[in-house]
Amino acid sequence: MRAPPIALLTDFGLADHYVGVVKAILAQYAPESPAIDLSHLVPPQDIRCGAFLLMAAVEYLPPETVVLAVVDPGVGTDRRALAVQAGGLTFVAPDNGLLSWALLRLARLGRCSLSIADDRLVLGEDCASVVLDQPRFWRPRVSSTFHGRDLFGPVAGHLASGISLRAVGSPNRWLRALPWPEPRPRPDGSLSARVVHVDHFGNLVTSYEGAGAEVERVEVGGQVIQGLSPYFASDQPLIALIGSSGLLEIAMPNGSAAARLGLGVGAEVRIVFRAADP
Repeated sequence: MRAPPIALLTDFGLADHYVGVVKAILAQYAPESPAIDLSHLVPPQDIRCGAFLLMAAVEYLPPETVVLAVVDPGVGTDRRALAVQAGGLTFVAPDNGLLSWALLRLARLGRCSLSIADDRLVLGEDCASVVLDQPRFWRPRVSSTFHGRDLFGPVAGHLASGISLRAVGSPNRWLRALPWPEPRPRPDGSLSARVVHVDHFGNLVTSYEGAGAEVERVEVGGQVIQGLSPYFASDQPLIALIGSSGLLEIAMPNGSAAARLGLGVGAEVRIVFRAADP
């Protein structure tokens, strides 16, 4: 059988040696597993951005992929290190909310079952998880500042090479949840959504996931956008459309909507729907 791939998402950047060293560690423990680089340009310590990128990518990963996700501002503290199996994938990451949106996306796709209790995401019976508390699966010397190299990387490599989940840690049923900013209904029947991500092109990605045909107009930053565009090419200064992640986006054709509007993550977007036929 072909070795499963290892998908990497980090905030390590590309200017330093960090990504290369983690890949070197993976090559030692899982030499047959190809590496998939989801992103290494998550802004430093930006857990929400990392969670969004992982959510947007997760449904396209091949079955049995091991996902190594490291955006870890709490490295070296008592925050937990986890491995989670859900939806045919295995995740290795710090327990800081980084995995929660990806797991919720898998649950919406019917690939796993989850529930939310306070600030915790509780795993269903079709999922499995462990706290990574077995040092024999780490590097012999563990830095307090580089767990991607010394803890998460080796564990991901061991799991990709066939070591069982239960061998690398103690059983666990929950992880920290990162709240998703669900669109809020307004008294007039419209919705108030939030920008959850600004991509490389300056597109404002919102928290609204729904039927685009129902949208009459979008209001953002004092601007009104009538209807939705089917694609980015347009002669309008600003457009709204359902993007590749299935979420409503605000875009500026051949430019940056974020720069034009001076908006970013957290900005409010009002969505007005067409009235139902009488």
